[in-house]
Amino acid sequence: MSAFENITFNNTFHSLGKRFFSDVTPQGIKNPRLISLSQPVAELLGFSKTQVQSPEFVRYFSGNDVFPGSQPLAMIYSGHQFGSYNPQLGDGRALLLGELEGPNGRWDLNLKGAGMTPYSRTGDGRAVLRSSIREFLCSEAMAGLGIPTTRALGLLIGEDKIFREQVEPSAIVIRVTECHIRFGSFEYFFYQGMHDELQQLADYVIEHHFSEYKNEKEKYALFFADVIKRTAQLIAKWQAFGFAHGVMNTDNMSILGQTFDYGPFGFMDDYDPGYICNHSDYNGRYAFNQ
Repeated sequence: MSAFENITFNNTFHSLGKRFFSDVTPQGIKNPRLISLSQPVAELLGFSKTQVQSPEFVRYFSGNDVFPGSQPLAMIYSGHQFGSYNPQLGDGRALLLGELEGPNGRWDLNLKGAGMTPYSRTGDGRAVLRSSIREFLCSEAMAGLGIPTTRALGLLIGEDKIFREQVEPSAIVIRVTECHIRFGSFEYFFYQGMHDELQQLADYVIEHHFSEYKNEKEKYALFFADVIKRTAQLIAKWQAFGFAHGVMNTDNMSILGQTFDYGPFGFMDDYDPGYICNHSDYNGRYAFNQ
């Protein structure tokens, strides 16, 4: 008997069609083991102690097996990166497994570091332990501080050797949030002139995440204003706690106004309005006071 036989997956994003994503089978990591688990997130998803301690948990969340009913995919989007528009990006090392229908609502489950996708470009689709630890710890710390954020269910390590500045161990972060759609998801269809798909995406987001507007005549304007408000409130909370996001490109900005994609980031130890947390942000575009 499977420890996860009561888990029900859906994937409403999959129903949008192939122009919004590519189907991708996860590429597992070698001899995976779970090294850290967020118990609050496990409870949020309705996972029992038996489930998170089972071999199946490690197998499914390491990308070595696929949950029954899930439809893993890599989302397509574009984005302004440090002020320059990149017409096609996408999930280069992350996969949306699907949406878990749990006791506390519906949650996207995402594997970060599960191998190459059609959007990996020159990358290997992998994540290293060092940056994965940072994302796991900071996303859960931000939640504890009351700052809107994606969450992290757990962190797994593998025996694969990943080449960055040096050889490092492979890892996978299990990212959890209500929605992985970004500003750049809308930009992709707008700049491609795909206005039917743009409206389809907007209707999808309103239906599932801003349903209070779905019957309003000016639903798109109301949705847009809400996104602006949520994002402004998010950044105000970042600044109140001295947090700086080093890559506030539009592909890293959540449509729900949550802290999203923990690449370079930092907390100030002492007040420094010009604080830059990303060593590659040569012009200080995303400095604290910007």
